[in-house]
Amino acid sequence: MKPIAIGMEKMTLEDLVNIARHGAEVQLTQESERRIVKTRELIEKWVDEEKSIYGVTTGFGALSDVSISKKDTRQLQQNILLSHSAGTGNMLDEETVRAVMALRIKDFALGYSGIRLETVVHLVTLLNHGIFPVVPEKGSVGASGDLVPLAHLSLVLIGRGEAYYNGRRITGAEALNLCRIKPLRLEAAEGLALINGTQAMTAIGGLTIYDAVNLAKLIDIAAAMSLEVLMGSRTEFDPRIHRVRPHPGQAATANNMYRITQNSEIITSHKDCRRIQDAYTLRCSPQVHGASRDAIFYVKNVLETEINAATNNPLIFPESQEFLLGGNFHGQPIALAMDFLCMAVSEFANISERRIERLVNPKLSGLPAFLVNDGGLNSGFMIAQYTAAALVSENKILSHPACVDSISTSANKEDHVSMGTISARKCREILKNTEHVIATELLCAAQALDLFTNVKPGEGTLAAYTTIRDAVPHLKSDRILAKDIDMIKQLMRSGKILDAVEKKVGTLT
Repeated sequence: MKPIAIGMEKMTLEDLVNIARHGAEVQLTQESERRIVKTRELIEKWVDEEKSIYGVTTGFGALSDVSISKKDTRQLQQNILLSHSAGTGNMLDEETVRAVMALRIKDFALGYSGIRLETVVHLVTLLNHGIFPVVPEKGSVGASGDLVPLAHLSLVLIGRGEAYYNGRRITGAEALNLCRIKPLRLEAAEGLALINGTQAMTAIGGLTIYDAVNLAKLIDIAAAMSLEVLMGSRTEFDPRIHRVRPHPGQAATANNMYRITQNSEIITSHKDCRRIQDAYTLRCSPQVHGASRDAIFYVKNVLETEINAATNNPLIFPESQEFLLGGNFHGQPIALAMDFLCMAVSEFANISERRIERLVNPKLSGLPAFLVNDGGLNSGFMIAQYTAAALVSENKILSHPACVDSISTSANKEDHVSMGTISARKCREILKNTEHVIATELLCAAQALDLFTNVKPGEGTLAAYTTIRDAVPHLKSDRILAKDIDMIKQLMRSGKILDAVEKKVGTLT
């Protein structure tokens, strides 16, 4: 894969995913290198002049009124990494740490931090060598940036902390030595610059929103499959309905499901039946999916803005030779957006689980109980619905907003914080839960479609069904369902189901 240039130009979510998940290397642009050097020269000039600059020649947070002598500026920058490395909990996974590193490089590449070019190049080298620091996931309050996780991340640059390299967890010093990289000696302003930013919450949020965009298409496929086997109507997808209530997500979902079910002999076979209209989980799927889809694209815009933002404090402006103290490190935009996304993705799981219940309940579906023969001897998909229900309930707990729960820190100097990293972490968990629920719906819908041997489903539905059946056979009698559901999740993550459908009906929006 071609290296991704990081500089003043916009970084996309696709760039971030390629770096984090697919191992793409990165390189700084020459324009960014020149700007970083120019900004750094100002820091060195101000330090020589013994100018009072927050975090450079003063302490941090509530200790900002404590002056630091010129001879102690180096020690100050090392101390901030050591003292702020106070995280706990599970370690962030490799793809998340790679995303954090890429975003930290992107922030520095904008040239507002005052960090040395040598330090940014070292971070690039670590990323490209496959060294990723050990970073605990808990400890950030999401203001003054992600101080705790970014401190752990930065320890490896100075030969401290721990890192994963070639599948082994080793000391930071050993990781650098194996790659013949010398540990850095931080200069004035660099310790603060390394930890002051929103990159941990933005990395988790960026990868989550990327997956949520794809999940919005997969749930339309799952709903279309369920609608067909539950003998639903396509009337609810008529574009005239959605033109008079013109929410873009609603119209997109209706259009997707209309195309997925096109040329369905199953739907045509019961067009003159007595049913007046479908249950809400079928009839209102454009409205429910669509509202979540609109929320997803709002959050995507917020995350793409943050990915390309400068979030340090102070910010150095080389054109005017000034530094400004502000609050771009505050994670409130991400916190609110990710809490919103928690609710949006949870609603996918809510409606999907209700369709699963309709599929496995013979009183609602007219299909065999729990979609299996010899019911009683076989339980079929009975307990798959239990698990879906458990995950939906868990999502409801996780959807409580983190951003409304500010707790003052640093002796009340930092008296409003965002908790944005908590918002991002719980949203990531909600997405995983929802992915499992939708995989279960796809599996149940495919099982139900096996019963329709004399009539064909819609073109998109058939493509999804065929892809599922190539990987998971029909359930004739009870077996371990966890393996089947996991296989469907793999098909979803790989893009195989979506690709198969889009080859038949065109790109889903």
